Amino acid sequence: MAKTTEQLTRRQKTRNRRRLRNRNGLKGGVSRPRLTVFRSNRGIYAQVIDDLEGKTLASASIQEIKESGLKKVEAAEKVGELLAARAKEQNIEKVVFDRGAYLYHGRVKALAEGVRKGGIQF
Repeated sequence: MAKTTEQLTRRQKTRNRRRLRNRNGLKGGVSRPRLTVFRSNRGIYAQVIDDLEGKTLASASIQEIKESGLKKVEAAEKVGELLAARAKEQNIEKVVFDRGAYLYHGRVKALAEGVRKGGIQF
């Protein structure tokens, strides 16, 4: 059951406001799908989404990286490269980057650089 706005903490309200502010102008279509990022304490996940049809075109997560001993930032860059390779298979060249409520810093920045290194533009 979803929480009402009265039940949310101040931190959750701030995060939701930041997410909505960032996503206000972002729409991913067929020509430029949306690359969205989810970051947790243990991992990082990324998807390329076509918002018009509501379908995920490509996805990658930290669980799919086989190398052990990587730091979180290094693993995030590998996830970005893996996502870029999967997006290339779908003939996706350009995306709209949706960082959600996360700052463009650390793991989110490393993932974005990995996607760019894989040949995807945004």
